[in-house]
This record gives sequence, structure tokens and C-alpha cells, in this order.
Amino acid sequence: MRYLIVDGHSIIFQWPELRAMHGRRGGAARDELIRWLTQYQDATDIRVVVVFDGRSDRQNEATEPGGIQVFYSKDGQTADAIIERLCAKYANQHDIVVATDDNMERQTAMTFGASTVSSDMLRTLIKDADKDLRRRIEKHRKG
Repeated sequence: MRYLIVDGHSIIFQWPELRAMHGRRGGAARDELIRWLTQYQDATDIRVVVVFDGRSDRQNEATEPGGIQVFYSKDGQTADAIIERLCAKYANQHDIVVATDDNMERQTAMTFGASTVSSDMLRTLIKDADKDLRRRIEKHRKG
């Protein structure tokens, strides 16, 4: 199985529209990123896990059955620690890609056998998956 693990705040602070949204209301930026990642999962055969640094009263959640997995770190824990633990535990069993612009996090993930992508590459992957899904829907309609 293929997994994409996303360092949520790393992505939010690299994407200008999410960074601006976060400045006004952090929860809205998280919700928008979750929406985009859910669409990505729906358009691909890749399971998505997004991890945010705590500072939220939310518990870990799956947005809906079959939805992406959303984790929030606990007090005294970072999102990086959760991502590292997931890579250490599962990278030898699954194809894992970590999306982050944190260079230390990228190096650690690769040490455990995961691949990494930057925030820019994640944006490209999401856009390409959306275009591909739209092509498949149009082909199905015509077909």
C-alpha cells in the first residue's frame, strides 16, 4: 500500500494562500489543506495521513469512513516526532512519501526508508491528480 504523510504546518506555511488564511484563522487553513488532501486521496490509490502540531482541542480523527487520517500531536510532542515514528514503524512494509519542507525531517524520513517531496512538489501532485480525475470523468461521460 502507498501512503503520503503530510507535515501539515510545514505545508500551510509554504503555500501563500494557506499561510494568509492561517493568519486570519488557523483552523480554516487546516480545513482547506485537509479538503485538498482528501480530494487527492479520492483521485489516487494513495492513502493520506496529515499530521499537525497540537495546539488544538481536537483529537486524532479520520474525517469520515475512508477519509484521510488526521493526527494532532499532544502537549510536549511535535508533528515531526509522529511522522518519524510512522516512518520508523511502516517504511519497511509500505511505500511511504513524506511531504515537508523541513530538511531535518526529510533526512530522518529517508533514513527510515521513506521518500520525500517538497511543498511545491505536493502542490504539483495534487493538481495533476485533479486533472487526471477530471479527464477520467469526462472520458466516462463520453463513453
